[in-house]
Amino acid sequence: MLTIGQKAPDFTLFNTARKEVSLHDFQGKNLIILFFPMAFTSVCTAELCEMRDNISVYADLNAAVVGISVDSPFTLAKFKEDQQLPFDLLSDFNKEVSQAYDSYYKTFVMNLKGVSKRSAFVIDQNGVVQYAEVLESAGDIPSFQAIQETLKRL
Repeated sequence: MLTIGQKAPDFTLFNTARKEVSLHDFQGKNLIILFFPMAFTSVCTAELCEMRDNISVYADLNAAVVGISVDSPFTLAKFKEDQQLPFDLLSDFNKEVSQAYDSYYKTFVMNLKGVSKRSAFVIDQNGVVQYAEVLESAGDIPSFQAIQETLKRL
């Protein structure tokens, strides 16, 4: 399990515009990483729209946001467009980053194999984990208040 003070695992994933996005692209900025199980599901939509509706709060705290799921870049592109999300959604189709961040269900609902667990991480400007919340229940949402409090301390 990732712990606070640990270096965040590096990653390079494709966004919805089919461009590579890496952890090191955010050097000098705080980064919120939200892993979510599946695009177009009710809880995932509510979570990401909550982030969308408060994006200025995070921008004021020098934080960028990315959402990561095992959905394809094409599915994520439609989801991003439909929900008007102002941040990148990244496809972990190969499931490597979800596993590196200990945010991975081997078996999910309906016997689906290899789905991202809902989780939230705050990575500081130097690539160090400052907040980590991995939820066992996909029906739960991360603590946005705790994320904001962590960012205020950075």
